[in-house]
Amino acid sequence: MSALIHPSAIVEDGAKIGEGVKIGPFCTVGANVELGDACELVSHVAVAGRTTIGARTRIFPFASIGHIPQDLKYHGEPSTLTIGSDCMIREGVTMNPGTEGGGMATVIGNNCAFLANSHVGHDTKVGNNCILSNNVMLAGHVTVGDFVIFGGGSAVIQFARIGSHAFVGGLSGLENDLIPYGMAMGNRAHLAGLNIVGLRRRGFTREQIHEIRRAYRLLFAEEGTLAERVEDVGNEFSAQPFVQEIIDFIRAGGDRAICTPREPVGSA
Repeated sequence: MSALIHPSAIVEDGAKIGEGVKIGPFCTVGANVELGDACELVSHVAVAGRTTIGARTRIFPFASIGHIPQDLKYHGEPSTLTIGSDCMIREGVTMNPGTEGGGMATVIGNNCAFLANSHVGHDTKVGNNCILSNNVMLAGHVTVGDFVIFGGGSAVIQFARIGSHAFVGGLSGLENDLIPYGMAMGNRAHLAGLNIVGLRRRGFTREQIHEIRRAYRLLFAEEGTLAERVEDVGNEFSAQPFVQEIIDFIRAGGDRAICTPREPVGSA
């Protein structure tokens, strides 16, 4: 099936358009854009820059995809934006390509949902199966794991890391790294426990959740330093891959501190 392009749309020479693509009224597609098979631009969508969009991704009106980064240090370098397959990008979403200072690439995984007016900043990496609710803001250089959910109006500071299966509550302002399976709430956000509901929905067993919860209580107990507790928990749960994911995340470190609870957690 060949592409269906509305007469009012503007597709520049050089754009690569896959089979079965639908480009609706008043869309613009730049010369360096690549649209995978069965993509749909519903209407009034502007796709620019060196942007690649995977198969079956659907983009709704007034989304701005691939235009130059909101970074005053950007000077026209040929950076990229790559969006995976089967994503839903709703009205008014903005996604920017990378910059020289951040690896030159912004990358979005597969099966993600970006609800109205959410923003993905330059050099940000978003994993698979993530959901950004309305008005979520990811600053530049953010790293997001798989299956992360952001509540409406939440914001993430630049260079923060968010581990897989985490949850950021609505209207939260996250200025630290959030561990895998963690739940952050508030402005400024604190670690408010584990994303137990999300883990159950994704098929984690009761025993797996119990072990993650036990490790969490030990990691954020009052005794010792965080570094000491990380070593103790890493040794005690050496055969538990889900716990080791948390340990590896903390050990890897980054530009931000680890998001912690407001009060020490009981180790019972």
